[in-house]
Amino acid sequence: MNNLKTTKVGKIVATNYKASTVLTAYNIDFCCGGGITLEKACQEKNANLEKVIIELEEAFKTRDVYDYQGMDLEHLIGIIIEVHHAYVQATIPALLAYLQKLCQVHGERHPELFDIFQLFKEGSTALTEHMKKEELILFPYIHAMVQSKKNGFPLSDPHFGDIENPIVIMEHEHENEGARFRKIAELSNNYLSPDDGCQTYWVTYAILKEFEDDLHKHIHLENNILFPAARELYNELKNQINS
Repeated sequence: MNNLKTTKVGKIVATNYKASTVLTAYNIDFCCGGGITLEKACQEKNANLEKVIIELEEAFKTRDVYDYQGMDLEHLIGIIIEVHHAYVQATIPALLAYLQKLCQVHGERHPELFDIFQLFKEGSTALTEHMKKEELILFPYIHAMVQSKKNGFPLSDPHFGDIENPIVIMEHEHENEGARFRKIAELSNNYLSPDDGCQTYWVTYAILKEFEDDLHKHIHLENNILFPAARELYNELKNQINS
């Protein structure tokens, strides 16, 4: 990719998700904070820009399993629901149970566990509602837009007025969850189990880290690939109607 330093970090990862491992190593947010250039992101994190670029170029030599950028929107939505939404729904109950147990057993010596438990409980409720809104409101309309373009039938106006309205709400909720998990990572010392932690402690933190990593990819696929493409398609179809 040419001119990496002036390319937005969200676009870099959208081109090849292998870049995410490099950016994550430098604590550069590519999902909620993906709207700034690599140069600015490196400045904010006090990272060596040239070193980051070299590592990104090396990562680009391995292609991602999926070409998300060129994927049909209906296929992309299917992956988001079947992989990422399903993962969230399946993992929340176990994490809530593990965190509650840790609070009971280790909370007296590690009071930060109560804050982590509360944050995750709030996040699990918010994410569940968030995914419902996507699956019942936004995603069906994106499906309708794809079918409208494929089959040439007129696109009905959405009941939410403009596609920008639900997308902005979804992006705002993504920012909230990104901030919530940054706080959880901070409280847990980046998911490092303490010396007196038991096996359950280690397992819980490992799953929390996995949950955050999956959430980053989940948000990236929507913020940096699905939503921009949906906006572009919506404007294309509206312009055809108005012309």
